[in-house]
Amino acid sequence: MDTHPNESLPGEDEVQTFADTATHKVGSSAPLYAKREKIHPKRAEGRFRRLKWIIMAITLGIYYVTPWLRWDRGPYAPDQAVLVDLANRRFYFFFIEIWPQEFYYVAGLLVMAGIGLFLITSVVGRAWCGYTCPQTVWTDLFLWVERAVEGDRNARMRLDKAPMDAGKLVKRVTKHAIWLLIAVATGGAWIFYFADAPTLLRDVVTGDAPFVAYGTIAVLAFTTYSLGGLMREQVCIYMCPWPRIQAAMLDEDSLTVTYNDWRGEPRSKHQKKAIAAGEPVGDCIDCNACVAVCPMGIDIREGQQLGCITCALCIDACDGVMDKIGRERGLIAYATFRDYHDNMEEATNPATGRIEPARVRDQSGRFLPGLKHFDWRIIFRPRTLIYFAAWAAIGLGLVTALTLRERLQLNVQHDRNPVYVTLKDGSIRNGYTVKLLNMVPEPREITLSLEGLPGATMHVPDLGLDNVRSVDVPVEPDLLRQIKVFVSQPGDKVENGKTGFDFLAKDVGSDEADRYDAVFEAPEGR
Repeated sequence: MDTHPNESLPGEDEVQTFADTATHKVGSSAPLYAKREKIHPKRAEGRFRRLKWIIMAITLGIYYVTPWLRWDRGPYAPDQAVLVDLANRRFYFFFIEIWPQEFYYVAGLLVMAGIGLFLITSVVGRAWCGYTCPQTVWTDLFLWVERAVEGDRNARMRLDKAPMDAGKLVKRVTKHAIWLLIAVATGGAWIFYFADAPTLLRDVVTGDAPFVAYGTIAVLAFTTYSLGGLMREQVCIYMCPWPRIQAAMLDEDSLTVTYNDWRGEPRSKHQKKAIAAGEPVGDCIDCNACVAVCPMGIDIREGQQLGCITCALCIDACDGVMDKIGRERGLIAYATFRDYHDNMEEATNPATGRIEPARVRDQSGRFLPGLKHFDWRIIFRPRTLIYFAAWAAIGLGLVTALTLRERLQLNVQHDRNPVYVTLKDGSIRNGYTVKLLNMVPEPREITLSLEGLPGATMHVPDLGLDNVRSVDVPVEPDLLRQIKVFVSQPGDKVENGKTGFDFLAKDVGSDEADRYDAVFEAPEGR
């Protein structure tokens, strides 16, 4: 008989176990690879399950909806809020525009993501894996479809054992068809981040999209379908490196999903009979509810395991059972190893080495005051504060750099051959390639002028100007304009060798400017 914690529960001496539980153990004694035992997670109910539903809705909503959000950048830039424009080498994120030479912003965000992952792990273990990892989110979605089509755990187990008939075939085809639709939608949503979404959707439907678009949809559809629908927990156990890395991020004060055997042992399915016989009895009634709801198929009562993603569904299942048998919640709970260890010392008889429930409860059944419980202040310890300080410092640096960055850039290259030319009137001329980068989505008039180099003038053949100290250069929106500039200085004012001077570029409509330190070459020993 399969008993859900939120369904009617038999008396304590009639409690049945969850039959045929697929307990895929991935602890330290597990082989390097084991043939997959199919897992049929039971639907859980409780605060952590509701939190997972909320996070799943938010993350999937962000993924599927974001490419369709509009953001007005004027007539010279795309109006898609989030766009990776590979053709023009731009990344647009609402009011932020990132150029290729500004990739350090993306690198900074990746570093922040890494430190943030370390921070979250050091505080609440593998919460990323249990709630926001794409593998977890899409697997949760596929499991929801599976339950909707085939039923909950017992119904799916019976269906697996049943011979193939019309009813079973219809359910299987329906389930896999919905999975494929989700997978295709996942791949389709991804390509919309790289082009104007409405235009690309029309091209995809009419067959006018480039081959790379269809190829990307096919690859991502296959991976989503296979990883989220077929492989599921195998991805976390055998393919993902994070379970093996995260142990280095944990310490004795990190919160992890823990079975508190100091209050649960010794287990008994028939507590009333055991109590009547004078036997010590813990709170765990060995109903296996925690195992039945686990999407990884592990038994949290066996301790910390590689397969545990700390999704906390076992907490919901156990709390439901505790409510029904009139015991305090928290037999399975988020706890630190330090608190667990201290409580184990309280509950264990040093003479026998056995856990004795009477050592942690008084005669009325209440917990003794010496037991350790969660204290939110444990979050603010040196390790987490260092992680947070590093994360915040990088974020503050990125925001500061983004706020203060110049949207006008000037770059100058001196001609290499010839380095200088002596004109017939005795003046010396140097050639330069001047690059003006307009990094705003609107046209600008840029004034290019000389500072220093007495008596020098510019000849700008691209604009038909000669013998000027400054020139107005129109630059198109979000573009780089390159012009040729020849700088000449009268012979009587030329200094021997190299002389430093500046090119100054200034936006006519604002105070934004950029300066480039250039060198004027002349012959030695004149």
